[in-house]
Amino acid sequence: MSDTDLITCDACPVLCRIRDGRAGACDRYANVAGVLTRVDPLLLVQALGDADGKLVPFLDGEREWDGALVPGAGAFVTGVGASTTYPDYKPAPFIVASTHDGVDMVTVVTEGIFSYCGLKVKIDTDRFLGPEQAVVRYEGEAVGHVTTSEYGSQMLALGGVHHLTGGSKREGKVTCDLMLRLCNKQAAELGVDGGASVVVQANRPPIVNGVAEERMRVGCGSATIGMFAKQWFGLVDEVVVVDDHITGVLTEHKAGRYLGTRDSGIDVKGRRSTLGRYFQVADPGTGWGGTNIEDPLSILGEFDPKVAWPGLRLLMVSTTGEQAGYYVLDDALRPVAAAMPSEVAATVERVAENCEPASCSVLFVGGAGGSLRAGVTENPVKLTRSVKAALTHVTSGGAPTYIWPGGGITFMVDVSRMPDNSFGSVPTPAIVAPIEFTLRLDDYQALGGHMDHVVRLDTVIEDAHNRVVGAHPENPWPLQSKHYRWGGAA
Repeated sequence: MSDTDLITCDACPVLCRIRDGRAGACDRYANVAGVLTRVDPLLLVQALGDADGKLVPFLDGEREWDGALVPGAGAFVTGVGASTTYPDYKPAPFIVASTHDGVDMVTVVTEGIFSYCGLKVKIDTDRFLGPEQAVVRYEGEAVGHVTTSEYGSQMLALGGVHHLTGGSKREGKVTCDLMLRLCNKQAAELGVDGGASVVVQANRPPIVNGVAEERMRVGCGSATIGMFAKQWFGLVDEVVVVDDHITGVLTEHKAGRYLGTRDSGIDVKGRRSTLGRYFQVADPGTGWGGTNIEDPLSILGEFDPKVAWPGLRLLMVSTTGEQAGYYVLDDALRPVAAAMPSEVAATVERVAENCEPASCSVLFVGGAGGSLRAGVTENPVKLTRSVKAALTHVTSGGAPTYIWPGGGITFMVDVSRMPDNSFGSVPTPAIVAPIEFTLRLDDYQALGGHMDHVVRLDTVIEDAHNRVVGAHPENPWPLQSKHYRWGGAA
C-alpha cells in the first residue's frame, strides 16, 4: 500500500497517519475510503417526560423505550461523538440552533481534549485510607494523592497535568488509563502509600482492603450523642461513641446535661476539647469508628470511685452502629461485658438506620480553554465572560456542571449523571470529554460566534450517524430557561 492511501488525522496533536479501513491510535477516527471519519455516532439526549415535565427513562409502563426519536419530545445534541476543534482555529463541529419555549437558542457542541484535568473522588468510609498528602498509586504509578477528610468521607485528587505530562511516559499513560476507567464508570483498584487498598467505582460502595463498605457514618461521635441522647436516656447510664475525629461522651455532653444525666466518673483517653468531646482517642485505622482499636475499652482509664458506682450501665458504639458493646461495672468498678438488652440494641440499630449507604462519587474537573473557546467565538474571552454572567449554560454530555469561581472556565461534572462511555482519550496523553455551551441565538451573535456554521436541529437529527438516549431522570433539561439570565449579551 502506498503513502497515497494514507491520510493524516488532525483531530489531536498526535497526527496519526491512517491507512484505508484502519483507525487511529485513539480508536475514535478512521480512514473510510480516504475520508477521515469519526467512528462513534453523535449522541443525542431526548427528554421523555410526564405531564409535569419530570424526566423519565421510559415511554410508559408497558414497554421500554427503543432508542428511537420520539415525535414531539425535546432533543439535545451532546458533545459525545461530536469530534474536536483541534487545531484551535476551527469552529466547533456542531453549532445547533433550536427553539425552546418560544426562544431561539443555540448549542455549541464539541469534544474537548483535556490535558489540564483531574478527578475529585469522594469515598464514603470511616476506614483509614492513608495520611493526607499520601501518594495514590495505580498499577504501581503515582496518579494522585489523598486530600482532606470530610464528614464520613475520604477525598482523593487523581490525575492532573503533572501526572499526565510531568512524569515518565508510563506514568502519563497509566494516569490517563485510570481516569478514563473511572470517568466511564468502571472499577479501579488503588493503593495508598502507608495506607489501604481501595476499589473505586462511581455510584458503587468502596471496597477497602477487600471488605465492601455498607454505610457511611451518621456523624461524628459528638453529633451522634446529640442526635440520640434522648433515646439513650434512662436505658443506659453512660454512652461513648467512638470516632477517629471527635469521640462523644453522653454524661459530659451538653445533650446529656440538658437531659439531667448523672456523672459517671468515666475517664476517656485522648485530648479533651469541649464538654463531652474528645480528640485523638486512638490512631486512625480500620477498626471502631475509623480508629485502629478493636477493643473499645482500651480508650478508657479507670472510673472515678468517688463518682462511679457498681452496676453502672455502659454502652460503647461506633459512628456507623457496626460495632457496639454493652458493659456493666462490677464491684471494683471495672466494665464487664454483658448481654445487650433489646431496648438498647434497638438504639444501636437506629444509629445504623440513619447512616446513608456508602458510595463512591467521581467528579471530572477540566479547564476549558484554547480550542474550546475558539470553537465558539473568534474572541474567546467573551465566552468566558458570558459563562460567568450566566448568559451561557455549560453542560457535559447533557449533565449539569459546576463552574468554579475565579478566572477561566473550570467546570466540574458528576460522571454518574452522564451517558455511559462519554469519555475517550488520546495518546498525548489526554482525556477527551464532551462539553456543550448553550445560549440565546441573539446572545451568540453578539458574542461574535461562528454564525456561518449554525445549523438547525432538524438537520442534525436527520443524519443517520446518530444515537439517541433518554435523559438522566435527575438532570435538569439543558434548554430550560431557568438556567439562563435573560436580558443582554456578554
